[in-house]
Amino acid sequence: MAALGVACMSWLGLYGFAWNDYEVEALPAMQALVHGHFASFAQLAPSYGGSLLLRAPFAFLPGLWGGGSLAVYQAVSIPCLIAAALLGLWLCRAMRRAGHHGRLARALALGLCVANPLTLRAMELGHADELLGATLCVAAALLASSSRSRSAMRHVVHPRAILAGICLGFAIASKEWALIVVGPVLLSLERGRWQMLVVTALAGGALLAPIALLSSSFVSATGSAASTSSTIFQPWQAFWFLGSHGALVHGLFGNAKPGYRTAPSWVGPVSHPLIIAMGVLLPLALWWRRRSRACGSPADRVRAWRPIDARDALLMLTLLMLARCLLDTWDNVYYTLPFLLSLLSWESLAFKRPPVIALGATVLCWASFQWLPTIASPDLQAGFFLAWTLPLAAAMSLRLYAPGLHLGRAVGGTAKPSLRTPRSGPLRAD
Repeated sequence: MAALGVACMSWLGLYGFAWNDYEVEALPAMQALVHGHFASFAQLAPSYGGSLLLRAPFAFLPGLWGGGSLAVYQAVSIPCLIAAALLGLWLCRAMRRAGHHGRLARALALGLCVANPLTLRAMELGHADELLGATLCVAAALLASSSRSRSAMRHVVHPRAILAGICLGFAIASKEWALIVVGPVLLSLERGRWQMLVVTALAGGALLAPIALLSSSFVSATGSAASTSSTIFQPWQAFWFLGSHGALVHGLFGNAKPGYRTAPSWVGPVSHPLIIAMGVLLPLALWWRRRSRACGSPADRVRAWRPIDARDALLMLTLLMLARCLLDTWDNVYYTLPFLLSLLSWESLAFKRPPVIALGATVLCWASFQWLPTIASPDLQAGFFLAWTLPLAAAMSLRLYAPGLHLGRAVGGTAKPSLRTPRSGPLRAD
């Protein structure tokens, strides 16, 4: 079923690249790379050039049968769909091993991973790189959370930490927003944190260093994307109503956008740095909460420093990805893919029921980005987007930082154990 889904999505979404972002941003660089001109590729590579280089081996496959530019486009995009399908199979295996999920729950999880309508839209826009980056980030969190074992203390090398670092390094090299995933992955690891950080730097550097060395503009272009002062100002973000109505706004290709607001001058320079700051502040807040709950006994202090489990790691990742959508003035339909895959992974592992929250969020994202723009004003689009994203962010924050207040029952059926010393009875050393 996963293979059939990949085939259908490839046929529906990869029919061509005319007028999409791949043609404008990536096609010249890929043509130079396929013809063996790596220096020209480095000069022409966009800010996500690391993603193109990661998928470069597939770009040479069409040369075996004389395929052209369309075949190259398809060859470097289909592996991203396969990566999402592998994540779906991973989730199905975890759900089946937990023994609490039926076939309907697993089928829905696999379907949202493989045949998500927003994935199809991302393919049509030429941004398979966003799907690959999202999959790598979720895989890094899952690998880090599964790294704990009794025998880990006897080993100097921690394979799961290294694998998590490779996935995270490739994700950061592909899309710079993946930097916000470092915190959840670090908190998930029991040991091997330094190994993970070193491997992350090496994996990311292996992709970015050759491009940066051969291109004098790549570093500056990537830095400007991370702290931009661009006038791109979309309705689907938290700063929208701070903008002002004035002269008619025009798009990148000169098309008129009636009803669009003009961004305040201060929003552009702070939007992307604020997202990176959230990637630091939210993990630090969780670490501080766990530390502050520890009492004076040695056993409590040990529990406070234990790594977070997979559910908390994926929940924090979901919250960070949603914060990225809310705080990015460039917010677009494919920006929601990392949020949706993280939400799906968390819900699949945390509950005994089908992932209905992820399904509902997918429907709401589709309505926000694809349906409402055809019938509603930009202000109404912004209001609808904030009406469901802000309560969802608040609910996830309560569940993560105040678990005693959350609604619903997670897998396992009981609340998380308190770090406080029991009123009576001996204190167990374990």
